[in-house]
Amino acid sequence: MIKNVLCAVDIANPKAETKVLERAYKLAEMEGAQLDVITVIPDYGMSVVGGYFGSDHTAKAKAKAGELLKTLVAQTLGAEVNGKIRHVIGVGNAYHEILETAEKAGADLIVLGAHTPDIKDYLLGPNAARVVRHSTCSVYVVR
Repeated sequence: MIKNVLCAVDIANPKAETKVLERAYKLAEMEGAQLDVITVIPDYGMSVVGGYFGSDHTAKAKAKAGELLKTLVAQTLGAEVNGKIRHVIGVGNAYHEILETAEKAGADLIVLGAHTPDIKDYLLGPNAARVVRHSTCSVYVVR
């Protein structure tokens, strides 16, 4: 039985992520499971690039990402459902943050989207492929 579903979305591409979010909600609803939604922003704080940003850049980026995530969920699933969902903002590598959040939340299922593979994806592996390979729970990939 599935008790917790973690849905990973990219707030930079809300149109494509609507389908992912709808599918995750349907799966969670069928099982009577808690739905958590995560988006991940890059961490520029520790790199050379980070020196060009103010010390509060990450906090501002997380706050803005949180607003965008809540707006995406509310527009896609409605305000009532949005109030019941846990919103998570990760900072760092997308696949690592998704896997770590799934582990901490005790997720039984991860739902995420995947774009049409490009040749570079076969060589390097996109985030979706890394999540599928390294997850300790089931992963549902929405194309």
